[in-house]
Amino acid sequence: MSMDDTQSPAPHVADSHDLIRVHGARENNLKDVSVAIPKRRLTVFTGVSGSGKSSLVFDTIAAESQRLINETYSAFVQGFMPTLARPEVDVLDGLTTAIIVDQQRMGADPRSTVGTATDANAMLRILFSRLGKPHIGSPKAFSFNVASISGSGAVAMERGGRTVKERRSFSITGGMCPRCEGRGSVNDIDLTQLYDDRKSLSEGALTIPGYSVDGWYGRIFSGCGFFDPGKPIREFTETELNDLLYKEPTKIKVEGINLTYEGLIPKIQKSMLSKDVESLQPHVRAFVERAVTFTTCPDCDGTRLSETARSSKVKGISIADACAMQISDLAQWVRGLDEPSVAPLLATLQRTLDSFVDIGLGYLSLDRPSGTLSGGEAQRTKMIRHLGSSLTDVTYVFDEPTIGLHPHDIQRMNDLLAQLRDKGNTVLVVEHKPEAIAIADHVVDLGPGAGTAGGEVVFEGSVEGLRASGTLTGRHLDDRAALKPSVRAPSGVLEVRGAATHNLRDVDVDIPLGVLVVVTGVAGSGKSSLIHGSVSGRDGVVAVDQTAIKGSRRSNPATYTGLLDPIRKAFAKANGVKPALFSPNSEGACPGCNGAGVIYTDLAMMAGVATVCEECEGKRFQASVLDFTFGGRDIAEVLAMPVEEAAAFFGAGEARTPAAHKILTRMADVGLGYLSLGQPLTTLSGGERQRLKLATHMGDKGGVFVLDEPTTGLHLADVEHLLGLLDRLVDSGKSVIVIEHHQAVMAHADWIIDLGPGAGHDGGRVVFEGTPADLVTARSTLTGEHLATYVGA
Repeated sequence: MSMDDTQSPAPHVADSHDLIRVHGARENNLKDVSVAIPKRRLTVFTGVSGSGKSSLVFDTIAAESQRLINETYSAFVQGFMPTLARPEVDVLDGLTTAIIVDQQRMGADPRSTVGTATDANAMLRILFSRLGKPHIGSPKAFSFNVASISGSGAVAMERGGRTVKERRSFSITGGMCPRCEGRGSVNDIDLTQLYDDRKSLSEGALTIPGYSVDGWYGRIFSGCGFFDPGKPIREFTETELNDLLYKEPTKIKVEGINLTYEGLIPKIQKSMLSKDVESLQPHVRAFVERAVTFTTCPDCDGTRLSETARSSKVKGISIADACAMQISDLAQWVRGLDEPSVAPLLATLQRTLDSFVDIGLGYLSLDRPSGTLSGGEAQRTKMIRHLGSSLTDVTYVFDEPTIGLHPHDIQRMNDLLAQLRDKGNTVLVVEHKPEAIAIADHVVDLGPGAGTAGGEVVFEGSVEGLRASGTLTGRHLDDRAALKPSVRAPSGVLEVRGAATHNLRDVDVDIPLGVLVVVTGVAGSGKSSLIHGSVSGRDGVVAVDQTAIKGSRRSNPATYTGLLDPIRKAFAKANGVKPALFSPNSEGACPGCNGAGVIYTDLAMMAGVATVCEECEGKRFQASVLDFTFGGRDIAEVLAMPVEEAAAFFGAGEARTPAAHKILTRMADVGLGYLSLGQPLTTLSGGERQRLKLATHMGDKGGVFVLDEPTTGLHLADVEHLLGLLDRLVDSGKSVIVIEHHQAVMAHADWIIDLGPGAGHDGGRVVFEGTPADLVTARSTLTGEHLATYVGA
């Protein structure tokens, strides 16, 4: 039989599912979106900030995929998992397991480090417990999160109907430093900030927020009998002072009521110091920052580990030394260990450490607290788990993986994404950078605008097709900012001398004031260390960083920016009632849903059901409150307005409220004109949150603004708005310092400070300072090379 007669067999029916089909997605602002995404290809989702990219990729495709996987577990296991509601979508077909690598910052828990977050520490602990000399115990003995404890006593047990008592004893050897409890730093409290020792307690000597003499504390201090509340503190005896400051909790009776008295310092430690400083109220935070000094723990020298744990060594290196090494050096050291008894462990550890280097994080060390990583670093740290994985046919979902990456590093990230795809995985990326969009096999462009003006698919196809399509993204894809013909002259300088935070090498630099300064350099070169370490804390400096906005479903742009106060007061004044009525979190709340607008029914391990409250129809207010109007609108209608409409409403006519108008114009300035005032903060995208923060800080009294990558989450078209905003800030007499990787911002700068030449211990020096034009001409640094290519010089 000749070859020509054989027919190619019909494709197997199992191979016909090559698309992920989404039909009728309506999550957040999506308007019945339907798309077909090819599997085992790299698909990039583009569109302006707020156009619905995350709603489609994360809240619909990835969320449903995770929910379906969770449903395969038993009800018992599901009880321990987060319950996810089914997204608003008609059909989702062809989903595969989704692995989400987002930009959520890693928890700022003081005990979490890069090593504990990536399991590298767990492997090192086993390594040292097997090979360390002298042998000191199990892997727990090397963990700074396990305290050493021992105890003994009688245990009563029911056995065969009789109660039997037995003596038991136990002991656990942990590696936690007993002095700082594994935190690496100890806090001392500055007593002069707690009280004024010239006054007595009844004259209000205490300067701690919330400890006033009029309230319960006054009664406790006057009735406890440990000291005389009418005597100035400086005249206290040693015992009296000790009772005031350090006394253990003691039961006392005051005016016939049983109470517990406790010294000031343990009380402050429990109520204020055990919490994350960022989550405290502003006045309490200011007090903590004044009164508490953090110093490196003298016993463990900041390594968090007990002396025993540091005494056991492998080839002269203790686990503390290993964690303090730069990861690229640690990888070399592990390579040199040849111990057949722990071969599988060494191989896995080696792979993890090499992944750090491949992904461009070789400059970190394992003892770096995970709360100090930038958003981009945190995202890449999470990627490490998936790089060596042999799973295929998985959907990987990335949220702007190029954030915090220098143009030089973006190439590396592109290669990694392509590698994941080439193993047979579906890679979905939400992205704004043209260099990253360029490698897509398939592009889905959402728009045409943001918020309610977005939520539709405006283009689907190849990158070439996008260029020719005439959509907002297509038109801006080849934008290149030109260098400015002339730069502003500085009005003075901010001197930084001997900066040595993290990897900085005694840097001296003069930062010009009154102009737009851009600080550049590859990831890990020391930009943030220089600016946040030596500039942010100074007087008159307002720093807007990338930390997440904390806010619940009840917070919205109006409450976050302080806009609601003047609005409530205006409503109250116009109607002769009190302002608290106009808050859905206070007296004005609808009694049916407590002001939440929805009634939430928890169904244990099934997804909970949120139904719109029937009493207030989701408006969150009591019906009687909505009878009060101001300028012809009730409070619910005002909260439903977009910023632009509200700015016009409060700017003129009978509803004129200058305080509210001022905040609204700032929000419109940063490009948030489409947000409605009452939209829950939890539904805002990352870029929107950062711009909201910027709008809030723009009113701060300060001459110097520090912005950390303000282009994060911004579409190419929005970057132009941002540059206009920065120009307006500078022209109004402010100095603006921006840490940035975006070449358009560099080209727009008046002065560039470039750090490098590499990352980690290869960086930390100023390699160029001058105008962008000089940098392009010199091409002496990596940044110079990329900027020159970008502006076409």
